[in-house]
Amino acid sequence: MNIKHEVSVKKIGEEAEELFRGGFFCSEAVMSSIRSNFELDIPEEVIAMASGFPVGIGRSKCLCGAVSGGVMALGLFFGRTKQGDPKVEKNLEVAKELHDWFKDNNGKNALCCRILTKEFDMGAGEHKEQCIKLTGMIAGKVAEIVVREFGLTNVDELQLAGE
Repeated sequence: MNIKHEVSVKKIGEEAEELFRGGFFCSEAVMSSIRSNFELDIPEEVIAMASGFPVGIGRSKCLCGAVSGGVMALGLFFGRTKQGDPKVEKNLEVAKELHDWFKDNNGKNALCCRILTKEFDMGAGEHKEQCIKLTGMIAGKVAEIVVREFGLTNVDELQLAGE
């Protein structure tokens, strides 16, 4: 798979947030931002594959949809397509890293949509700003993992070094 060698982790997170604001759900926004910013030569249908995960998988309020989208995005880079391919071990490792990082960094020590949004009136859309922020966090962390594991360049770090 061809991967763009220089990306902005910050831009990927911000773009995911904007995609969510613009009409995509969390999981779709993560997949779309990762796909476009890494310039992956894969069909847009991968975004459609993420369409069932929002609001905790089909609005069931279980696993956070942004996390589901993030795990799917990691699978694009680290997943396997053949039985017995040991690549799956790296995929499981980075998926757990994303899981643990999100739980430790979202301020609620949870991955359950029900817990993450319990103080909000979902019908009134009160949760949306929090969920937009969480979507950006996940997209950025996925990008950070991909950059690290493939030895790519995060242009944000170049800009900081040049200041």
